Amino acid sequence: MVRPLADKVALVTGSTSGIGLGLATGLAKAGAHIVLNGFGDMSKIERARSTFETELGIRALYSAADMRDPDAIMQMMAYTEKTLGSIDILINNAGIQYVAPVESFPIEKWNAILAINLTSAFHTIRASLPGMRRNGFGRIINIASAHGLVASPYKSAYIAAKHGIVGLTKTIGLETAQDENITCNAICPGYVRTPLVENQIKEQAQAHKMSEEDVIHDVILAAQPNKRFVGIEELTDLVLYLCSDSAKSFNGAALPIDGGWTAR
Repeated sequence: MVRPLADKVALVTGSTSGIGLGLATGLAKAGAHIVLNGFGDMSKIERARSTFETELGIRALYSAADMRDPDAIMQMMAYTEKTLGSIDILINNAGIQYVAPVESFPIEKWNAILAINLTSAFHTIRASLPGMRRNGFGRIINIASAHGLVASPYKSAYIAAKHGIVGLTKTIGLETAQDENITCNAICPGYVRTPLVENQIKEQAQAHKMSEEDVIHDVILAAQPNKRFVGIEELTDLVLYLCSDSAKSFNGAALPIDGGWTAR
């Protein structure tokens, strides 16, 4: 089995389910040691962690660091470097969502979304970049969204955070442009069928008295011309490419993978 990322260390925030877990799985299959992060059912998290080790022969750690807490983030980064020696690949994926008109948007939701979806990436990048520079290799990949490139109503905090992630990506891309083999890019997917989106489908169906199939086609995927969800395996393939030597000149880019959404 070809393992192009053998002995690399990948930390994926928000990786106990959905996109993050899918990306962590792809990186582990490529040979990278993995640090999982997030909340959820501890038995399922431990099963995923131990499966990586027993079936793929890599080391896998878990951190429950709260991405709202800078001290917890710094402890996670230090623990990773102490235990595994480096952070070679950083995937900033942690995110939450809340939908409401701006005039009634709860302040605590705004603060939480900005902290988890945007500010946490500043802290992880700030902590990992010195080690990447010492080692002469680093891949920072920020999971943004099509909503990092275009807007939709009632998602003020999410849109602001994802636009911010794209701006942060461009800045770090410029700051690492002359570093040997260090890059920072953002992936901007359309809708992926994750537990978060599943909840949105159910909520929209109840709110609008529609079938879930109609919600998917007419509401959730209304902006995606291809009318299908983006597959996690598609995102994984793109992440693996960005981690390869062939992608050394991709830096500061915001890469849409959205079925044509942002082409409008």
